[in-house]
Amino acid sequence: MQNTSKQYDAVINTCRTLFINKMTDYGSAWRILRLPSLTDQIFIKAQRIRGLQQNDVRRVDEGEQSEFIGIINYCIMALIQLDKGVVEQPDLSTEEATALYDEKVALTKTLMQNKNHDYGEAWRDMRVSSLTDLILQKLLRVKQIEDNSGKTLVSEGIDANYQDMINYAIFALIHLTEE
Repeated sequence: MQNTSKQYDAVINTCRTLFINKMTDYGSAWRILRLPSLTDQIFIKAQRIRGLQQNDVRRVDEGEQSEFIGIINYCIMALIQLDKGVVEQPDLSTEEATALYDEKVALTKTLMQNKNHDYGEAWRDMRVSSLTDLILQKLLRVKQIEDNSGKTLVSEGIDANYQDMINYAIFALIHLTEE
């Protein structure tokens, strides 16, 4: 489990660096995105990954790794939006956004560690394609919850689904770096 924690942190470091660089380039323009828009962005990335896994021909020279990183960062943005709400104009400095990013990552990593303990690191025996399918399933669940105005009867909320997607994408990136 110690190795998982270090590998997790290495993936997050890559994602965080990209997030900060994009904040420097674009500011917090993403703060105007409503949750369904973020969900759709994540869905596009997951669908592209699935297409890359199934198709023999690639027409865009970007692989699965950059798409998984995008999923992680968009999910973290969605978690921030859940807490802070949507705004009409960008309102966060790079420092403020990074502090919120780190807060969401810490909560999500704790969730991973708890589940990883209980499941005995079962993800290590999973295929990247299965992790992709689980992300897509979570996205369909989130879309349904959004269509139900955020209400669920017995299921986890949207935040838990975003956290699971982050963790699945991190597991996939760890697998891809180990190949």
